[in-house]
This record gives sequence, structure tokens and C-alpha cells, in this order.
Amino acid sequence: MSIMAADYEKTDIGTIQIAPEVIEVIAGLATIEVDGVAGMSGGLAGGIAELLGRKNLSKGVKVEVGHREAAVDVSIIVEYGNPIPEIAAEIQRNVKKSIEMMTGLIVVEVNVHIHDVYFKAGERPEEEDAALRVK
Repeated sequence: MSIMAADYEKTDIGTIQIAPEVIEVIAGLATIEVDGVAGMSGGLAGGIAELLGRKNLSKGVKVEVGHREAAVDVSIIVEYGNPIPEIAAEIQRNVKKSIEMMTGLIVVEVNVHIHDVYFKAGERPEEEDAALRVK
């Protein structure tokens, strides 16, 4: 018998419940573990993005949880110069693996939304530098 095969499950000695917020934190941690992720984004309505701080690990994560399945959306900021398709695929694999391993839920989809690109100091594209020199 799987201990946590659902958002709630009755066992011989009681009920097990996994709050959606727990799944959001697991997904958030799995996302920021991926190289090339600069931070999480709350999206357009979510306000300011957080760069790799661990203040709010569920920021930029939305989950829909059923009795045996979960769907996850993560909104991220990528570091400039990294291959976005590879980063997104790695996030999908890592989030799916982490949630399934820790909760027993079946992750049916992981949608990755890229909301911004983070430039470290001195990494601005040349087009911006040229535009600044013209003025």
C-alpha cells in the first residue's frame, strides 16, 4: 500500500492529507535546482520576481491536485545565454520525479512558462550597448 498515493488516503489507522502548498514547495525546489534557472516569477499579475532566494519556494508555482494525479505550472526567469528548451525539459523531468517520489501522485503534466531573462552585470546583448553609444 502506498502511504501517500493521493491528496488524501484512508489507512487502517487514519487519513493522510497532502496540502497543495506542499506540492508547490516540492515543485519550486525541483525547479531552482536546475542549472540556468535564475529565479521564479509570479507572472504578470504576481508582481516582482524572486531570484534564487529561498524566501518563498512556492512563488511562481501553481498546482492542480486530484485524488491520484497532479498538474503543475512553473513560471521562471532564465539566466541569459542558456538554452531555454533544454532548461525547460530538465525542469519538467526534475519536477515530475520529485513530486512522484515524495508524494506518490502521478504527475500528468508540467508546464514551464518563461517570464524573463536575467542578465548578470556585463552580460547585456550588444544591441543595447550599440543603442547606448548612439545617444
